[in-house]
Amino acid sequence: MPDQVSYDYAIIRVVPRVDRQEFVNVGIIVFSRELNYLAVRFDLGLERLKTFSPQLDLGEVRRHLTAIADICGGHPSVGYYSQLSKSERFNWLVAPASHMIQASPVHSGIFPGDGDKVLDELFALLVA
Repeated sequence: MPDQVSYDYAIIRVVPRVDRQEFVNVGIIVFSRELNYLAVRFDLGLERLKTFSPQLDLGEVRRHLTAIADICGGHPSVGYYSQLSKSERFNWLVAPASHMIQASPVHSGIFPGDGDKVLDELFALLVA
């Protein structure tokens, strides 16, 4: 394993009211071509979202986040998306969107370690 690996990441956000442009960071998705690594982690303690939008359906949010995790992992239940490469799945998941679940712009970095360590560090810094 190389000492330094490059990676790309995006923050997964819930935007309860797109018109107000307020959001809560709920997850991180990390991709490293060098490591053939793609993973996502979520904070599913979504009750804090009720502060922004009391009428928000947390069950619907959880279903969307589960779908993101399934696409990221190439789970057979996602059909076509499971056939895409990790790079293609990452690019599809972080594409700009104007709905309730959005990804931040993609950021890049170099990190000494493995993909799981990058995911842990970014999650602690930007979500937890």
